[in-house]
Order: sequence, then C-alpha cells, then structure tokens
Amino acid sequence: MLKTMGFPSRYIQGPGALNQAGPLLCELGFKCPVVLCDETVRIIALPSLLNSLERAGHPSSVVIFPGEINHDTVAQCNQQVAGFAPDVVIGLGGGKAVDAAKAAAAQLDIPVVIAPTVASNDAPTSRLIVINDQNSTPTQIDFLKLNPMAILVDTEIIVNAPARFFAAGIGDAISKSLEAHQCSASGGENFFGTPPSATAIMLADQCYNVILTHSVSAYDDVKNHKVSQKVEELVEATVLLSGLGFESGGLSLAHALIRGITAIPSMGKNLHGEMVAFGALVQTVIEDRPQQALDQLIAILAYTNLPTTFADLGYEGDMRPADLDQMVAATLAHKYATNMTPALTAPRLKDALIKTNKLGISLRGHNAQPLELPQ
Repeated sequence: MLKTMGFPSRYIQGPGALNQAGPLLCELGFKCPVVLCDETVRIIALPSLLNSLERAGHPSSVVIFPGEINHDTVAQCNQQVAGFAPDVVIGLGGGKAVDAAKAAAAQLDIPVVIAPTVASNDAPTSRLIVINDQNSTPTQIDFLKLNPMAILVDTEIIVNAPARFFAAGIGDAISKSLEAHQCSASGGENFFGTPPSATAIMLADQCYNVILTHSVSAYDDVKNHKVSQKVEELVEATVLLSGLGFESGGLSLAHALIRGITAIPSMGKNLHGEMVAFGALVQTVIEDRPQQALDQLIAILAYTNLPTTFADLGYEGDMRPADLDQMVAATLAHKYATNMTPALTAPRLKDALIKTNKLGISLRGHNAQPLELPQ
C-alpha cells in the first residue's frame, strides 16, 4: 500500500532567523521576491526582512495583506503580487497572511517562503491553503503543488507576540497525536490521499511529548518575552512537528469540531488553536482514554488559558438543545469526523460534548486557579 509524506525543503528556527532571508534566497537562486505582509507586523518584522534581502542584492516589493482571507482578498492579493512578476513569494505574518502568500504563489506557480510572526498554528509547513467565507468560517481548502520552499521562524519575534497566540499554537498541536492515531486506525487518509505512515505518527507523538514536557515552562517564558531552550523546543513542536504530523498523519474529530463550534455565532470568534484545544479534550473524552491522559491534557489547557467549557468558547448560559444539535450535525458533516473508530454517531458525540463541558466546569470554575501539571 502506497504511503506519502511531504516536507518543506528548508526549516530555519531561532533568534534572528529573518536575517537569513537574503543569504537563503541567494543560495536557492531567487532574484525577484515579493513580500506579502500583515499590516500588524509591518513595523516589528518587515524592516529586518527587507534589510536582509537588500544586503543580499534583492530589493523587494511589498504587498500588504488586508487581514481576512476570503475569495475577494485572495483575488486582490493575487493581482497585486502578479503585477511585480516575482520568482518567489515570501509570506510574513500570521496564519491568514501565510495562506494568502501560498495562494498567490499557487496562482503564479512559483515557490513560497514562509516567515511566521506568531506560533499560533502549524500552517507554515504545509501545502494547505484555507479560504474562509465572509463570516471567517473555513469553507475551502486549496493546495500548493509542493510544500513551502523554506520556513524562517524568528523566535525573537515569536516571544514578543501576545502569549495568547503561543497558547493557541499549543492548542492546535496538542491534538495531532490523537488525530493521527484515529486516522490510521479508522482507515482514513492524510492530505496526500494515502494512509498515514509510521513516521508521520511518530512525529505527531513526539509533538505531544514535547508539549507535555515543556509547555508550562515555555508558556511562562513567552509571557516574560524570553527566548529559552524550552521555547525553542515548543516552537519546533507547534510549527514543524505539528505541521508534519497533521498533513502526513491526517485529522479527525478535534479538527472536525471546528465546524460545529463555528456553527454557533457566539463561539466562532476564537483562534483556530483555541477551538482545536477544546476538540482535543472532547476527543480524549469520547475515546475514554485513561484518567492520567485526561488529567495531563486538561492541566495544560487550564494553565495556558485554553478553553475547556462552552463558556470559555464564548457561549452564554446553558447550552440550548437546538444549538447542541447544530454543533453535532455540523461536526459530523465534516469529512474529518469519519476518521474515528468506532464510527461517530450523533448521540455519542452529544454525550461527549456534555461530559466535556461538565468536566471543564468542575475543574475550572470561574475562580479556579490553574491546575498543577501532573509529572
């Protein structure tokens, strides 16, 4: 049986990684880059990148990403980027800007280099391009032909972003081992259309192990804007290992539940990783995993202020039955939900959602202190 994995050609991480952009492009033979950049990082990150490119003899044009990714903004960015006739697109910013840079590169059939300014998700390493509707709900996934040519992760910039983004990266990554194992066990496919390989599952497991070991210390360091070895290991896990783990390992319930959460307007304004974190907890409950695994997971979510209840996701009051049914139906309608064994049913998922919410309430009351992470 054929199995396929995908990797970026180069991954560079550490303090000052953006300074490597110019030498890297010279080494790879590019001569006419265009930078697609978040407005929010225009001041804090763009100058370092442009200086590195200029020193290497690559003065660059810049396209400012408007902030939301949908068909209109993708078309707008594609047109602006194409006007400079580049041979490579550099995506600088958060997850939406990264996807917009991939979309522009795909349209022109040229490589893309990604320079994330937050470690809030694992989009930088993958071929996926997620496009939203006008309500910011994911509705379409397109693909690059190949994974990004290179990833530049500057941890000096990462630790100076709000800690909420770093926590969201933990939330997005913490599900990957659960999901890869379920995808494999249920006969599901990864994003290359083949079963997950043993290597992909190993990478997803290592991602989870790093989070269990270092998330508390790394989160504390990020709150203090400190680059430490723990931060470096966590960023490598949440950006690189998580990205390889999901794309080559596959997804299941934790990510399918995003469709259920965003079906409720009051809950749809969370960061991607915050919703996945809740989905990971629901998946742990529905799989009836050992109490130690549940304790470890919920302790990490509590410590990093990730959601464990409907209220944490923005729902006010008791969950109305009609809204719960809508969450369940939207989740089960997503193809990732089929990558579960035994197969998910509406009653089983509804029961798990109710149990998870009650668990979160019992352990994280409004005045509860963060749990001590089990050793």
